[in-house]
Formats: sequence, structure tokens, C-alpha cells
Amino acid sequence: MDYVVRVNALLRPDMVVLDFGAGRGKWIYDPVPFRRWLGDFRGRCARVIGADVDPAILENPQVDEGIIIRPGEKLPLPDASVDLVSAFSVFEHIEDAEFWAKELDRILRPGGWICGWTPNGLGVIGIGARIVPGALHRAALKLLEPRREAEDSFPPVYRMNTRGALRRLFPTEKYVHCSYLYDGRPFYHLDRAWAARAWQALFWMTPPVFKPYLMVMIQKRGGMEEVESTAWQTQPAAMSEP
Repeated sequence: MDYVVRVNALLRPDMVVLDFGAGRGKWIYDPVPFRRWLGDFRGRCARVIGADVDPAILENPQVDEGIIIRPGEKLPLPDASVDLVSAFSVFEHIEDAEFWAKELDRILRPGGWICGWTPNGLGVIGIGARIVPGALHRAALKLLEPRREAEDSFPPVYRMNTRGALRRLFPTEKYVHCSYLYDGRPFYHLDRAWAARAWQALFWMTPPVFKPYLMVMIQKRGGMEEVESTAWQTQPAAMSEP
């Protein structure tokens, strides 16, 4: 909810949006109608392009055009043709971080935004995911998050989901960084209230640099509506640089 509200606040009717890692549609089956509406950007911008490694992107009803991502190949989009990139729960799965950072930079217009939600690579969830062997990831997710479909589970590599990594991949001389760490709501709680409360208690006790989630909000410099990063620092305690 936090993520889609912030992305909707940036949308304009003339924007071209790239839903990066859109898959078969992340919000289609959300049980809350308002969240389903917020997650479907069509009608609030000029065009939504979806891109994913999964061919299911071609059947995603929440995009105007679907693109299959092929390893090592550039996106079939012109330079400076996209106003906003949305990447919900995607950055933790990107293996070739340098390649895709350059590619997103290539297609993004000056003043455009790269928005994302991802587990903090230095947080309790990110560390826990690295401890679990890769072959057991799907089984562990099925236990911890029973409602997630198996086809929506991908192995995490955690190369693009700390604020330090994002500043290296998107240098501050070219980008304004407004990202922040926060607690959010627990996901991996066995579908049990007591487990969710235990996670929330752990989040509350966690030092700022180890907060579980990273809200990525990065603006490319040079646009007419360039922001200052201090305007987004609504949680100063969580802003220390990893």
C-alpha cells in the first residue's frame, strides 16, 4: 500500500510508465479492491509497458504492451522514452545489476523516476534469505507465505537492494536519491496473527540500518520538476547510509 500510493502521487496523464518485472500482474488478485485499483496504473498515465522474463507478461491485463526480457539483451525501447520505472519486489532478483542500471538509465528521461520496493539487503529478511540454501527457497516461502503462488517465487541474489548499492549504480551527480528504510508490514508470518506480531516486535527493535524494507525513490536529474532529497526524509531515524 505504501508503495503504490507513492507511485500514484508521481503519475501524470502524459507519462509513459515501464512496469519492470510486471509478470502476470502483481495486483490482479489482491483481495482489497482499492489496492487493485491503485496497482493498475492504466488510465492515470498515457501508456503502461510491462517487461518481464516470464512470457506471462504478454497476457498481463494491466499493461498496454508486454515485452519479454531476454538475458543480456537491451529493452526494445528508445533512449529517454520512459518517464517512470516501477519495480515492485524486483531489485532483489536482478543478477546483472550493472547492466540493468545502465539500461534503466538509458530509457529514462531527465526528471523521470525509478521507483521500487524491495527487502533491504542488510535487513533481517535479506540476511535470512541468504542463509536459506537456494534449493529450499520455494519450500521456505510456501511455508512462511502460504498464499503466494509457486510461479511468483524467484531466487533472490541481493545485488541491487541496499542504498549504498543504489548510489553506486545510480550516481548522485546524475540522480537525486529519496529512498528510505522502514518497517512496513510483515509478509512471512505463516498466515498466523501471533507470528505477524512477533515479526512486528522484531522490526520495532531493529536498528535503523537493518530495517527490513527499502523504498526506492530515485529521480534522474535535469528535469523541470527535480526534487530535493531532504523533502522526502519523513523518517530521519531510518536514513543512515549503509
